[in-house]
Amino acid sequence: MGLFVSFLPPSSYNARVTSPKRQIDIVIHPVLHSLAMRKLDRVVRLVANKDVVVSLVGESGTGKEVIARRLHDLSPRRRGPFVAINCAAIPEALFESELFGHEKGAFTGATARALGKVEASDGGTLFLDEIGEMPVAMQAKLLRFLENRRFMRVGGSTKIVVDTRLVTATLRPLEDEVRAGRFRADLFYRIEGIALQVPPLRERAADILPLLLQFVDEMSVRHGIKPVRMTRATLAQLRAYGWPGNVRELRNVVQLLSLMREGKKARVVDLPERMRLVRYIGRGNAPPAPPVLEVSLDRPLDESIERILAAALRLEDGNRARAARRLSVSLRTMQRFVARAATPG
Repeated sequence: MGLFVSFLPPSSYNARVTSPKRQIDIVIHPVLHSLAMRKLDRVVRLVANKDVVVSLVGESGTGKEVIARRLHDLSPRRRGPFVAINCAAIPEALFESELFGHEKGAFTGATARALGKVEASDGGTLFLDEIGEMPVAMQAKLLRFLENRRFMRVGGSTKIVVDTRLVTATLRPLEDEVRAGRFRADLFYRIEGIALQVPPLRERAADILPLLLQFVDEMSVRHGIKPVRMTRATLAQLRAYGWPGNVRELRNVVQLLSLMREGKKARVVDLPERMRLVRYIGRGNAPPAPPVLEVSLDRPLDESIERILAAALRLEDGNRARAARRLSVSLRTMQRFVARAATPG
């Protein structure tokens, strides 16, 4: 998922830059320049105000939590809390307490009552990231809660009623985990709801530049430094890269460049080695093979056209005239594509 980063409040922007140690309030919204993200957002807006479970499926770093927050912000629960929990980051022994809370004296070290994530999300949204990593024993307890919206804290005797909306996220479709015996089928059918695929960054090239610019702004404010600038060659290299780590990887690279080249131009040589080697590496003086782009016949025609035009722009370092000549289309056609890709909605 692409991200758009804005800073609040606008009037204190300069103050935050000069005081990097102060906590920075950052609001994150999706970047919706690419066709893939605009199509996803249309569905998000359709289901946001419906009280149904939404399941987000996508590679690591695509921004599934950002989409979950957008679902919350567009829903009637927007004034309630948005509570996120990463199921892969919690030790199994602590999972029940983390999810449902505990009473004082429930176990060694429980010196006070603690609210769990479920209770904290009352009136809002509970986001369970990487739910496929939830221990099987906890899956049964989550299923029981979802069926009647009641639970007890660890060590407690009183049932607590909570009204929360569930949004889940996984790296892989949960059907695979069910078949492998790692996820309960009854819980899967209870939470399947509306399944949405969050596309990887390599399938939404139009989002790369706006994401990069927003991350440059974020790092400038977060670290109290002058914004880094990108040379045309650096931008071309970043567009040509496949981004296996998706938006998270892009943000990390921008942070690296921002700290290394504060207020200066980031050159290709400043990029991590894996990104400098994405271009053709030939043997001797042999010319590179003609570029090949695979297009699926199962995808909509307009999406395939966008991928072809975006690939041509990357090959020509963003030069629209050369990209148009490469594809034997008019410059006006290429300009219309660029204008459409830059217009969210």
